[in-house]
Amino acid sequence: MRDAPRPSDVPAHDGPLDVGLLRRRLESLIGVPCTEGNAVRRLRNGDEIFAAMLDAIKAAEHTVDFLTYVYWTGRPAHWFADALSERAAAGVEVRVLIDAVGGLKMGPDLVEQMTAAGVTFEKFRPPWLRSPFTHNHRTHRKVLVVDETVAFTGGVGIAEEWCGDARNEDEWRDTHLEIRGPAVAGLQAAFVQNWGETNRPLDTPAMRFPVATQAGTALVQVVRGSATVGWDDIESAWWTLLGAAQSRIRLQTAYFAPDRDFRRLLNDAAGRGVQVQVLVPGMNADKLVSRVASERSFEPLLEAGVEVWRFLPTMLHTKVLVVDDVAAMVGSANFNRRSLDHDEEVVAVIVDDPVVARLAADFDEDLARAEQVTAQEWATRGLPQRALEAAVGPLRRFL
Repeated sequence: MRDAPRPSDVPAHDGPLDVGLLRRRLESLIGVPCTEGNAVRRLRNGDEIFAAMLDAIKAAEHTVDFLTYVYWTGRPAHWFADALSERAAAGVEVRVLIDAVGGLKMGPDLVEQMTAAGVTFEKFRPPWLRSPFTHNHRTHRKVLVVDETVAFTGGVGIAEEWCGDARNEDEWRDTHLEIRGPAVAGLQAAFVQNWGETNRPLDTPAMRFPVATQAGTALVQVVRGSATVGWDDIESAWWTLLGAAQSRIRLQTAYFAPDRDFRRLLNDAAGRGVQVQVLVPGMNADKLVSRVASERSFEPLLEAGVEVWRFLPTMLHTKVLVVDDVAAMVGSANFNRRSLDHDEEVVAVIVDDPVVARLAADFDEDLARAEQVTAQEWATRGLPQRALEAAVGPLRRFL
């Protein structure tokens, strides 16, 4: 990281985490206001997530904006194409933006189906139309906004891998959010920011720009990250939340490759008595190189007292941070340099007791299906493993 502030410079506070102070720090350091009066529903795994998203699309009366990185094959690919096509044919303004790399496996028949029905369909940054230096900068955001009143974000892509309920290695584990209230505008902006690169209008005649109503009690801050050389807003959110922790940090991420400064941030938390638990994919990780890059970080964390756990049943694709049972972050960003340096990302920071409690309970349930990596075990790992870790070193910032 470039000239990063020292994590140890985060002021320590005795006693429980001060929500008011945390809010002021987040708003001041990121420059994005928190919104009050949101209703947030946690959705767990494909069975819940796909059903909720599809129900929202099918109920659309005015607009649907849909942005995702992964759009592959299988049943979900057809479910979403059918639902989006039906709404467009019924006169709803439907805009779909798929990352050109993440959507390489998407069948051309699905694109033809949607465009024939009236969907405005675009690919984000087709590599063959851009300079070589931008090919690696993708949109990894997952955003669905319906009628400008309900929005979804999280980690799920549109593919067969996310079907089910994480019962076996064929059903990936993931988390998504359904949000109603003022925070929907932040997720709409995350879509529009990427849509602007298509040279299409930013809004449409069907958009009403409704006044946000109070839908619940949750405090939500939507934070966007973009490919950049320099400090990123999502880094600021991580730095603030992790630095504020007083009792427990629960972090689960699909791809874990923190740089020196974020390892130090986790280590500093453990050093001041915070229980720090990091949950990452185990042997069912979808990419061997990413798993090894993650393992390269284990030794200094374990030596500092950070707990490292590997999820056993299937691929863990969640991107969730829970701090002190008070605040949480959920979104598309992984705890790695790729999410900060090379990808367009979006996360939601949430302060709401029921939602945070549900996310914390999910983490503990996942932990019960994981194995802990001990410092002794890792210190005696074999030469082949150490060689693999050394080999991926130069690639870590791209993983």
